Amino acid sequence: MRDINRCGGTMELRPLHELLDDAATRFPERIALDFLDRRWSYASLADLVARATKGFQRLGVKKGVQVGLCLPNTPYFVICYYAVLKAGGTVVNYNPLYAERELLHQIQDSGTSLMVTIDVAEVYSKVARMLNLTPLERVVVCPMADILPPIKGLLFSVLKRAETADVPDDLHHLTFERLIANDGEFRPVDINPSRDIAVLQYTGGTTGTPKGAMLTHANLFANTKQVQSWMGGMAPEGERLLAILPLFHVFAMTVAMNLGLAIGAELILLPRFDLRQVLKAIARKQPTLLPGVPTLYGALNEAASHGDATALSSIRRCISGGAPLPAEIQIRFETLTGCSLVEGYGLSEASPVVTCNPLQGGRKAGAVGLPLPGTQVEIRSLSDPTLRLGAGEKGEICVRGPQVMAGYWNNPEETQAAFVDGALRTGDVGIIDEDGYLFLVDRIKDIIFSSGYNVYPRIIEEALYRHPAVAEALVIGVPDAYRGEVPKAFVRLRAESRATPEELQAFLAEWVSRIEMPRWIEVRETLPKTSVGKLSRKALMAEESDGVKGP
Repeated sequence: MRDINRCGGTMELRPLHELLDDAATRFPERIALDFLDRRWSYASLADLVARATKGFQRLGVKKGVQVGLCLPNTPYFVICYYAVLKAGGTVVNYNPLYAERELLHQIQDSGTSLMVTIDVAEVYSKVARMLNLTPLERVVVCPMADILPPIKGLLFSVLKRAETADVPDDLHHLTFERLIANDGEFRPVDINPSRDIAVLQYTGGTTGTPKGAMLTHANLFANTKQVQSWMGGMAPEGERLLAILPLFHVFAMTVAMNLGLAIGAELILLPRFDLRQVLKAIARKQPTLLPGVPTLYGALNEAASHGDATALSSIRRCISGGAPLPAEIQIRFETLTGCSLVEGYGLSEASPVVTCNPLQGGRKAGAVGLPLPGTQVEIRSLSDPTLRLGAGEKGEICVRGPQVMAGYWNNPEETQAAFVDGALRTGDVGIIDEDGYLFLVDRIKDIIFSSGYNVYPRIIEEALYRHPAVAEALVIGVPDAYRGEVPKAFVRLRAESRATPEELQAFLAEWVSRIEMPRWIEVRETLPKTSVGKLSRKALMAEESDGVKGP
């Protein structure tokens, strides 16, 4: 099936799970998954997906049924994700670290009736408590020990017994082993890629209230193919992609899992971010592709500067997303590794990638790149969104393309507010130059309004990163009786580096204006991060609103 997208180009639209079908047909013997040294070929992965598909259909999964995945990065996630789609259901991604109130809201809002989770007590116990409080009716429980190599699995069962959940044997629970105990002869489902929702991806959007972005099969298939086209030629013997970012996050879902399988790569799955484990995996597994967030590359920079940078030499191409990539981190990483690290831009509502800098040269300093094939980016007036602006003018970034969501789940008001003249409003402020490159200034909701001026935290953060002692920086607005709001900066220094707040302010004087100068700079040993590893502006703002002040 082919469709003419809003930008006038042609994009093939297919059910998302056909990405895996195609790879299994082309590369049946190639390794698809590596999880802590246990490996599955594409043929064995496809067989497990087929059996899980039949198992889900026996549980009533079909079109209109929402299935939650509350899992860390494990083979279970990949298997169940594609099996739910083949069965005709919709995947709802859940963060295993969610608090119970977050689980409760998302289950109720999405109508999730079946959940797949892990038998780690900390995760399972929260999910189990939802059985009596929400529409959740059944839980498929996946044993961690069963996906480890035999010796590791045995040691895990013994040494982690206290951390493993006791799962009842009742009608509300089903083991993964029982789910796949069948011949794999499932009933094929007729998927309409343009209309059928593949994933409900919850996001705060531009308002901060969690909403389910309805991503169709066509949205996700198109975005995967767009990124694949942007990446260029792949190694004929196959790529190895290190999947550190959690797959429940939209960036990792598309640029790690879906892209990795689409190109027949070996996905090296790590269940969580642990720097020592990451460095060990890079040295032993020799990945060639590493999608990540800026804090990941910053951590690798610090580790490499204190050790052997040649351990990172296998990595050839990296795409950074999820947060602005400071130039200092980018330059240092490329210098240490010889790898091409480029910044992209996107949001959950766009599946998520919208723009990216060229990997083979032609990037611009400070830009988040050019629109992906079939994508159109517009800049619209902040005061009148119906007015489109020209090159070099600052305004709200709006997007058209085959990857743009169908809308927000059960929320027509928010859906209407998210579009203007058919273009998705991102809530981000940017500029497009004469060559079509997009420059991200900041998020509308993060702008600091000080004495009638717009102050953009990203500008101050970029300046702080220029200081050789600064490893991480984040700026928020705090109330001020005279100016309304003023900037406050939080920084983490590099190991064995020293810099006082006063020294940092003196350094900033040559890079930012007086109105942009932070009233306070607070030096911390650590800065709060989200589950994906991004610096969390939201957490710092919550501290300030609760009255936790810095110096």
